[in-house]
Amino acid sequence: MPLHVVHDGDGVDLAAAEDAAARFLHALGISTDSESLRGTPGRMARAYAEMFSPRPFDLTTFPNDEGYDELVLARSIPLRSVCEHHLLPFVGTAHVGYLPGRRILGLSKLARVVEHFACRPQVQERLTKQVADWLQDRLAPKGVGVVIEAEHTCMTLRGVQAGGSRTLTSTLLGTLREDARSRAEFLMLTGLSR
Repeated sequence: MPLHVVHDGDGVDLAAAEDAAARFLHALGISTDSESLRGTPGRMARAYAEMFSPRPFDLTTFPNDEGYDELVLARSIPLRSVCEHHLLPFVGTAHVGYLPGRRILGLSKLARVVEHFACRPQVQERLTKQVADWLQDRLAPKGVGVVIEAEHTCMTLRGVQAGGSRTLTSTLLGTLREDARSRAEFLMLTGLSR
């Protein structure tokens, strides 16, 4: 099926991306003349456009009327992103927690924040910090902790080909950084500290 020129508000031009994908494949010596490869450039363009487009969401917070002051943690949030150096995927999980201040967060929003920042070419270190900083800025909690554990296909499928290796990054802010007991509790509840 031919692709029509489509521009969205973020400047996505699927027709131009499909044309570029076809040229890219041809430059690597891959013909797209066969029935099974004819639609590949369009599929590539749509796949990358989808991976780079986060779903919009509203930050839903509620008053912390009960004065809850213990850790709130969402563990094992599925994560997928694309390495900005090779445009190859990395996949893993994020563990995101916070110590509430005056407001608490709708729990699904922890996963939405991860998805939002993961939907662009990224490096894991920046992604980890962006999620933590965003929660700190918008929620004003007593502390924030983010740990991401991911497998990078740019390292496992090419180059060193270190299959099965995983990269861990963390950002701890406020009480989770300054107080050793709070930090230890966060890491233990993520399942990373045994």
